[in-house]
Amino acid sequence: MTIQEELEKLIKDEVLLEIEDYIDELFEIIASKKEDENTKEELIQMQEMKKDFEEMLTDLQNGEIDDEECKEIIDEINEMRREDLED
Repeated sequence: MTIQEELEKLIKDEVLLEIEDYIDELFEIIASKKEDENTKEELIQMQEMKKDFEEMLTDLQNGEIDDEECKEIIDEINEMRREDLED
């Protein structure tokens, strides 16, 4: 598996699913009218992040991301996920 395929799999099978689950949770909070200002702002940020990852998938599929950049993105994703676990 190439590093591009590894990154694509990570984004499709893990990152986007986690983002979509979290967006669903935020919508549930908003629907129950228990949200605060931060909830709506966080929802906007998560929707933007989802869009960014979807665009990254398109770039990957078009061969526009090289090995080095893929490695950096994978490292950044893993670091973000570690930080989320620590919170």
